[in-house]
Amino acid sequence: MSPSRSRNQTELDDTDYGPTRTQQRREALAVLALAGQLVELAPARLAKLELPDDVRAEVANVRRITSHIARKRQLGFLAKLMRRYDSATFDPVRAALGENRERQRQETAAMHRLEALRERLLADDAAVGELIAQHPGVDRQRLRALVRQARIEKEAPNRPPKAYREIFQLLKELGDEAGGAADEGADGEDGQE
Repeated sequence: MSPSRSRNQTELDDTDYGPTRTQQRREALAVLALAGQLVELAPARLAKLELPDDVRAEVANVRRITSHIARKRQLGFLAKLMRRYDSATFDPVRAALGENRERQRQETAAMHRLEALRERLLADDAAVGELIAQHPGVDRQRLRALVRQARIEKEAPNRPPKAYREIFQLLKELGDEAGGAADEGADGEDGQE
């Protein structure tokens, strides 16, 4: 009988063989993706992150390389260098990059809401009245003139959409004022407690 057959199956199940090759590959690819994000990050943001000195130097080295293949090879080396450290070393970096993504998503969603509101203003006069009711401090004449001008620009394809863009800026300012007032209200409540 072979030795492998004589072993009890429960003994084999209790043995910890470590991570599988698939898991090791996933982790290596995750580190490579993080290395790519670090290389593409703006220098000012990179300076704020806590990185080991050799990793920071290698990021600068990868940035200097312009050849595609050489850059890819050096990026792989950077990932290898990063894998030498414990994964907890880069947890704050991952958290900072994750927060940035969430903030970008929020800003993009806010921009889409403003664009949708601008389209509603151009399509429906009642939407202009609703906006004026929500923001009584808005310059009504300017808003109505911009909406009329944007409608004219939309019909004439060779005219630049100046009023169309100004409506967006006006809506953005109104949103900022509303957000600032909400922040001030929250600060005032905290100060009173």
